[in-house]
Amino acid sequence: METIKTALFETLVESATPDETGGYTFTLEGKTYHIQDTLEISKIAQQHGYIIIY
Repeated sequence: METIKTALFETLVESATPDETGGYTFTLEGKTYHIQDTLEISKIAQQHGYIIIY
């Protein structure tokens, strides 16, 4: 049986923290990403197999 992973976009965005470069640090499933725009979070979450709920 396959597990379906879902995430609320708003919750993911709230977990991103501003960094010193003017971008954000975002961590998902133990992997840290340095992003410039919070809209990148959707793509990252989808790569981890999440269905995003807006």
